[in-house]
Amino acid sequence: MTRSERTVDVLIVGAGPAGLAAGAELAAAGAGRIEILEREQEAGGIPRHCHHGGFGGRFTWGGADGPAYARQSVAAAVRAGAGLRTGVTVTGWAGPRTVETTGPGGLERITAGAVVLATGARERPRSARLVPGSRPPGVHTTGELQQAVHLYGQRIGTRAVVIGDEPVAYAAVDTLRAAGVHVVAVVTDRPAAPLRVRQRTPLLTGATVTGLTGRTRLSGVSLRHDDGRTTTLRCDTVVFSGDFVPDHELARRGGIILDPGTRGPAYDAAYRTSRPGVFAVGNLLHAVERAGVAADEGRAVAVSVLHRLSGTDEPPGGGRPLVVDAPLRWVAPNLTGPGGARPLKDRFVLRTARRLSGPLLVVSQDGRELHRQRLLLPAVPGRPFHLAAGWLDRVDPHGSPVRITAL
Repeated sequence: MTRSERTVDVLIVGAGPAGLAAGAELAAAGAGRIEILEREQEAGGIPRHCHHGGFGGRFTWGGADGPAYARQSVAAAVRAGAGLRTGVTVTGWAGPRTVETTGPGGLERITAGAVVLATGARERPRSARLVPGSRPPGVHTTGELQQAVHLYGQRIGTRAVVIGDEPVAYAAVDTLRAAGVHVVAVVTDRPAAPLRVRQRTPLLTGATVTGLTGRTRLSGVSLRHDDGRTTTLRCDTVVFSGDFVPDHELARRGGIILDPGTRGPAYDAAYRTSRPGVFAVGNLLHAVERAGVAADEGRAVAVSVLHRLSGTDEPPGGGRPLVVDAPLRWVAPNLTGPGGARPLKDRFVLRTARRLSGPLLVVSQDGRELHRQRLLLPAVPGRPFHLAAGWLDRVDPHGSPVRITAL
């Protein structure tokens, strides 16, 4: 089959909050021909099927609901002059900044002066979490649940169990209630949840899912409690929430170096990846943050892309890796870089695997302490916390990786 070829100034892969914000900012700055590709038939990303409020504001309340926010983001990108094509999938790479695509118009090869990856994140399904048992209908991730209810109007079930205690679990509870489903319980293997389940939904902490029962339809969720007890919750629906991973397949196919902690592309404060001229933004980098954070990164990457297009960007390389010690899980950005680039809001984002009460964060390199910072609030699993970036000027660009420890 014949494959057409063409060139654009900036190609953005992914039309969620990060990709749309990047497109709007670059088009408004006069960066040339900007094109955004989206494999779904409708642009807007995950907010399209998140019918709760809080989008576009500083907090998780108020603001627009997800579908309205998605429409506003699409309109802003198109109004600024960015081209937007939906139903187009990027299947691979044919060069350093050349991608191969397939869509309604057939096969295509697109070369860009700069590529921005904004492919987002996805929840790991039941199979990836190694939950044993049969595979009956009635098993969902939060995203699948929200799409089924809000996009397709499908019937879900009558009794549901939600697995997980991250904020997205409470969005799943709300979606189930909107569909008329009774929520039997929210279950977490952690000893205590960072948030309180609303409207008196039972919360079971310290409980691990050991199996699913049922054949023609899910009939129960088996649990093992920390004290050794075992129980089975009767239900016809289970929602596995949280446990997000970056949707990094395209980055991996391009040989882009991934960070072992975030499992997204390794990147510096200018959103540069290991491939020159290829940038990454949003939840591809650090699954998963709020849509507003992803959009802020999309706007921020425009400065780096403009430097790339004008030939005034810093040469690649020279950054030192940032590594964390357990129980910290990851830090983002995870590379320092030349040129004095600072992370968004002049702070790094971190996650922890277990609750830490007022931890002391220590940054060091080659045995030399660069910074220490006491957190006033607990650091809890599933929620971000931050480290000030004022120590970056003290990093030795020729030294070993920078280490971050929680004491």
